[in-house]
Amino acid sequence: MAGVRLQGIDKAFSETRVLSGIDLDIADGEFVVFVGPSGCGKSTLLRIIAGLEEPTAGDVLIGGERVNHLSPADRGIAMVFQSYALYPQMSVAENMGFALKLAGVAKAEIAHAVAAAAETLGITQLLDRKPRALSGGQRQRVAIGRAIVRQPRVFLFDEPLSNLDASLRVRMRYEFAHLHKVLGTTMIYVTHDQIEAMTLADRIVVLNGGRIEQVGAPMHLYEHPATAFVGGFIGSPRMNMLGGALVRADEYAAEVKLAGGQQLRVAVDARKASAGDPVTVGLRPEHVRRDEPANRLTGAVRFVETLGGSAFAYLDLAGQADTLTCQIEGAIDPGVESLELGVAAERLYLFAEDGGAFPRTAGNPDIAAGKISLAGV
Repeated sequence: MAGVRLQGIDKAFSETRVLSGIDLDIADGEFVVFVGPSGCGKSTLLRIIAGLEEPTAGDVLIGGERVNHLSPADRGIAMVFQSYALYPQMSVAENMGFALKLAGVAKAEIAHAVAAAAETLGITQLLDRKPRALSGGQRQRVAIGRAIVRQPRVFLFDEPLSNLDASLRVRMRYEFAHLHKVLGTTMIYVTHDQIEAMTLADRIVVLNGGRIEQVGAPMHLYEHPATAFVGGFIGSPRMNMLGGALVRADEYAAEVKLAGGQQLRVAVDARKASAGDPVTVGLRPEHVRRDEPANRLTGAVRFVETLGGSAFAYLDLAGQADTLTCQIEGAIDPGVESLELGVAAERLYLFAEDGGAFPRTAGNPDIAAGKISLAGV
């Protein structure tokens, strides 16, 4: 096993810069997930680690060794692609052992390695089959098995679940997590699906426009996004963004007037901003409550999705271009025309005009202690 270090990685294709100034340390045995929108550079960065692309500038170190000059085969990595890339004429066992065969490994050693990997992945009964006789999930396990038999220092996964249906992706997420627990090998995983990232990662690397926007544990990014981009990208459904202007702020909270005239109190320290500055309030759909007295918002109901124990309501809010998404416990009458909901000040986020987040606070301690009411502040 080995850690991975990226130092000053830049990548340009002709005049198009794809990656800029990427610095990242991945610890030995860590499961790190690269996420971001299409075109953000996450797959290119993975290919640079693999040696399939050369960086325009910067260094890649694996296990403390600079590997820029090494071929993919000499880096001690194994890569699993979304396309599986199995040889159709070979059996599962032959596919899994092919790289060892090319390396001149003895047949008995190959058979032992294949059998051990197959047992780990639960595909022993498939070893004699050809890829055409396998389901998508089984083919993905074979592709992973082919990587395991090489005993790499680092596993690289490039959107490995994107070709699977929704229910199978859920099952395979569990299997990836279990595999990492069993093997303990460094794993770097690329996906556009932030649910996969939140489920699997020890740390998430959020990429945007070829740069690292933020790095952190899944729940840290969820609770403390450094920018509006991260706040909107991490979490499902995505965070609502409400435009407004700062009215006043102290060390505990900020008062914001939304574009439609509604006023919200947000538990952040926005003293570095000035009254009148344009700001954006971030509101996660799961944080609204029917019975929350603070920060009441009323919107016209555009659509309701009933899920049984909860429902999603999509509201038109005065002055806001985007529909407000709200996740509400219990059922909602599909015929309801408007809803009034509240959200605690500590559950809101505030972002400056440049997208940077204001530091969150616990709010006024006198409010938390019940000495004064929010309405009286």
